[in-house]
Parts: sequence; C-alpha cells; structure tokens
Amino acid sequence: MTLRVFRPDGFRSTLIWSALSLIGAGMAYFGETRLAMAGGVIVAYLAMCVGVLRAHRRRSRQVGANTVRGNADNTVVLVAYASQTGFAEQLAVQTAQLFRRAGRVVQLESLDTLGFDALMRYNQALFIVSTTGEGDAPDNAVSFVRKVMSAGAAQSLQTLHYAVLALGDRNYRDFCAFGHMVDRWLRDRRAQSLFDLIEVNNGDPAALRLWHERLSSSAFEGGDEVLTPLSGTRWILDQRNLLNPGSAGNPAFHVCLKPDDPAALNWQPGDIAEIRPQHPEAVVAAWLRMLCLDGDTAVDCDRKIIKLSEAISTRTLPVKVDVLRGQSPQVIVDSCEPLPSRKYSISSLPADGRLELLVRQARYPDASSSEGIGLGLASGWLTRHAPPDASISVRVRTNRGFHAPSDDRPLILIGAGTGLAGLRAHLKHRAECGHRRNWLIFGERSAAHDTFHADEIAHWRAAGVLERLDQVWSRDGGEYRYVHDAIRGAAGHVQQWVEGGASIYVCGSAQRMAQTVQAALVDVIGEARVDSLREAGRYRRDVY
Repeated sequence: MTLRVFRPDGFRSTLIWSALSLIGAGMAYFGETRLAMAGGVIVAYLAMCVGVLRAHRRRSRQVGANTVRGNADNTVVLVAYASQTGFAEQLAVQTAQLFRRAGRVVQLESLDTLGFDALMRYNQALFIVSTTGEGDAPDNAVSFVRKVMSAGAAQSLQTLHYAVLALGDRNYRDFCAFGHMVDRWLRDRRAQSLFDLIEVNNGDPAALRLWHERLSSSAFEGGDEVLTPLSGTRWILDQRNLLNPGSAGNPAFHVCLKPDDPAALNWQPGDIAEIRPQHPEAVVAAWLRMLCLDGDTAVDCDRKIIKLSEAISTRTLPVKVDVLRGQSPQVIVDSCEPLPSRKYSISSLPADGRLELLVRQARYPDASSSEGIGLGLASGWLTRHAPPDASISVRVRTNRGFHAPSDDRPLILIGAGTGLAGLRAHLKHRAECGHRRNWLIFGERSAAHDTFHADEIAHWRAAGVLERLDQVWSRDGGEYRYVHDAIRGAAGHVQQWVEGGASIYVCGSAQRMAQTVQAALVDVIGEARVDSLREAGRYRRDVY
C-alpha cells in the first residue's frame, strides 16, 4: 500500500488519519449494551466501510509523485472493547477483520486483558465501549478499571492517539458514562484525542454517520456511501401466551416466533434477539390523518419501495407535526429516524424450531388511552398490537459473554422475573447434553401467579436436570423474599459448588437484581473470589 510518510509531530499525516478513518468506518458497521436497528446498522456499516476503502484507494492513487513507500503499514492499531451484551465486541471484531483484509496489523483486545504497559506500546487506538446498569463498566472492563484506571500513578500516554465511540441507552440516567470515564482517563494521561467522544444512543444511525464523517472528512474529504439502516431477518408471530394471569406485576408473555427462512435457526444459548418494533395501526392512521396524507402513497424506505403507512410504522414520529405540514411523503420518511430496536434474551434453542422470548409489558400512565395506560413500544408490539402471523423484524446477535461452558462443569443459574429467559435456554441446552449438575435460584412475586414455565421446571427437577431448585416469592412471606436472600441463606452450599468448579450465570435487571446478587456473592465467597471468577469466565451476566 502506498502511503504518505508519517511524521509523529502534530499527527497530521494522511497515514494515521487514513488508518483511523478505516477503523472508524469499520466501527460504524454496528452500534451496544437493550437500540436503533442494530441489525440494520451492521449492514449499513459494511456498505460504508466499502465506501471508505474505495475512497482510500482513490486518494492513494492521487498522491502520485508526492508519496513514498514507507514502513508505517506495519504500525499496529489497537481495537479495544468493553461489552456487556456482545454488541461492542461484535463491532470490534468486524473492525479488526476489515483492517486485516486491508493489509493493516490490528490487535483486538478486551479491555480486561490490557495493562498500562501494554497501552504504552501503541500510538493508534480505537476504544469501543458500552455502559451497563447505572453508569457502570461492563463486566469485561471491571479489572481494567480497578487495576489500570484506578492506579495511583498518573503515567503519561502522550504518544497515544485515540478515538472513543461510546455506546449507551438514553433511557438510563448515566448515559454513556463509562465511555466518558475512559475518555477523561485518557485525556488526563495526555493521550491525544482525534476528536470529541461520540455518543451512540441505541445504535442511532445519525450518531454513526457522525462518527464516519468525523473520521472520513479528516482523511478522505467525504465519501460516496451513505449509512442506510436495513431491516433484520423476517420472522412470523406464531404464539403469545400470558404467563402470569392475576399477578400483581405487569403481564408477562411467552412470545414465539417462527422463521420465514429455516436457516435463521442459528444461535447459541445466551444469545440475544434484537426486535425492531412498529407503531400500532391506529397510531399510524391517526398520525397520517393529522398531516392529511394518503397511507397508500409509495415511498422509498431503506432502499425498498413500500407504502407510506408501512414506512411510517417503523419510524420515530415527531410529537409536533406542524414542522412537517406541506412536506412531501418522501421528505417526511427521510426526516424520521428508524425506531430503536429492543433486546431480549432468547429462551429457546434452534432445535425447538422457533425463537422464544419472555416479554413483560412496560406500562405507563396515558390519559389519551381508553384504559389510562400506555404500553412500551417493543413490549406493546410483541404482546398486544402485532396481529397473529405478523411479520417481525429480528436480528439474532451473538452474546459470547453469556455462552455456555464447553464442558460439564456445575452451573449456578440465578435470575428473577423475565431473567428466567436466558437461564431457560441454558437449562434446555444442559438437558440436551446430559449435564445434570445445575442449580437454579429464581425469584418472582407470587407462587400462585408468577411461576413462569412451571411444568417445564418441575420436569427438569424430576428428571434430575436440576440438582437443586430454590424459588423465592417476594409477596408470599416465606423465609426468603429475594434471590439475594436465598444466596446468603445457602452460603455454605454456594461455597461448595464454587470450590467444586461451578460457574455462576446471572440474568435479569441490571438496576436491581444484578446489583443485590453481586453484593450477596461478595458476602458469601468474598470480593477477591468474585473478581477471580469473572476474570476466569466463571461469573457471567446477561443484565439489562
């Protein structure tokens, strides 16, 4: 590859900008952490990367006599990621693959494998980091925070040139907090930021375009390709059954989707389904009436010619419609961003022939509703508004951090509420493999109304798939009310299982259950032991 000579002072050379632009373009391939069409973004990202590579080749040809063949191609680019649900990791993997195909030397690392001395060896780095819970670092970055970022000595990283893409969800108070923490830490150590950190809310295509533009404008003076969100794989709504009639909690449903293409039955226990929701037909119709638009008008949406009503059903609709009055249908579609997707733990195996979810309705007061209650966009779509046999757009995403162990080691599976979904997939897999040393600790409100998949769990217990089962009910007044109480109550057994090689899998709410479970585990086996289990891959969490 023919490149301009790299001069470290000022970091102005085309070489470094080109390298980081390629990385940034690769990063726009996806978007983390439960988003705006992550599956669509990944396809759009590939298209953008092709454009960046073409632009780079064009620019290289134009350099002509002013270029020399240098050895800077061998400069190693660090792509470091912090990922809770696999989103940032998958994006980082794709980035590394693209650069290797372009002839670059890339080092792909999880943050927890990096030390300060390792960082000092690089002069180019891209950090792709998500935030989990209330501003927390993902599990695979906890040791980096404690051992590297929290180290007392403020050593210098002044030779490191970096960019940060922070992935998060604005529904949480501390949006992209860990990304900002990493950025501040790098700046404090005099690392040189190429541009301000870029935040991505649920894979927002506009933020990904900004990432692309910031990088490519510095190196390629624009590009031919445009980020265009595309739909995921088509699935059909097969069944949805209420699991907790009479419960004091919000309704929870067992939702089953069958594939339009059997080849889509391809995932592992622990993986995640990203659902692209749609607005109910009544909402779309009312919105079109306000703008006096014909829903049958043909428009171009995601490079497909479809009806305006269909296009609008997948778009974020502005509350104030006056700014859109008088605009053409195509302009309106182009001005509305795609609806964010939502993540759900997959509770079935490919061998079941369908993708199964456990979905609780999100509810909020809504005076405009006849019931006085509004439903969350994705949960409402899946549990009420989508008609039978409706087409559901799904992207199955690998979540390597919650995959099953490759051996028959004991498992302690801990979850509450709809967190049972991810644990159910593991238990189905363990039963299929004949691995019987499994302990399920599960909590819900009431044994009378909230025993999700009770017959299946009873069968596993009777068949010996579950060696131990602890169920706790917060509203029934038993000895233990919550799963963390059950963990402390069985402290001796937890210690024995861990010493016997058990791994611990936790699935459920990051804001409530996951934090109290971790506190209980620290009380029972000690903080150092919890940390060592995490670093050894024996403490894994799918939290949201």
